Amino acid sequence: MQKRMGEAVARVARKVNDTVENKTDSLAMRSVTEGIHNISLANNELKSLTSRFVTTFSQLRELNLAGNYLHRLPEEVTSLLHLRAINLSRNRFRHFPEPLAAVATLETIDLEENEIAAAEEPVSGFPSASLEEAGRSWYPPKDAEVPVEKLATMASLRSLNLRANPVGPEVRLLVRPLIPFDLLLSPEEPVPKA
Repeated sequence: MQKRMGEAVARVARKVNDTVENKTDSLAMRSVTEGIHNISLANNELKSLTSRFVTTFSQLRELNLAGNYLHRLPEEVTSLLHLRAINLSRNRFRHFPEPLAAVATLETIDLEENEIAAAEEPVSGFPSASLEEAGRSWYPPKDAEVPVEKLATMASLRSLNLRANPVGPEVRLLVRPLIPFDLLLSPEEPVPKA
């Protein structure tokens, strides 16, 4: 495996050198991208992921997009037929990224520290001024829910991490055997006494 990776790196280096030496403004690397199975773009201040990126790296098995500003995924994510793990923690998702529910090979989905909610109610513990300063609304959208029915049909799914998301009580009621995967949630905060 390391030998193949080394050969791939050498091919990339040759193509980059040829591009620089020939002073061309484009670089085609299709044969190389098909051999890439793991990409980390964590903490790069990405605001979007393009469909071209997804179709270019069609053989991905692991994708780490943690710590960016993403709020949606392109539909083309459904074409990642080998994807086993995706890390979308610490982004700006307000809705569960629906295309993920169609990726049959996914084993792990990490959405920790996003803004995924399940009911329209005030977010407790935050004064409205600080939420507005952070670019977040005071009321999560009513249709921002976790498609548990779809996820429950995903035979490969082993773990869904929704810690530090303002999910509603209906999501907390989901336990095995109702769902065949581990659902990771933050401990429920105590209700403040009036």
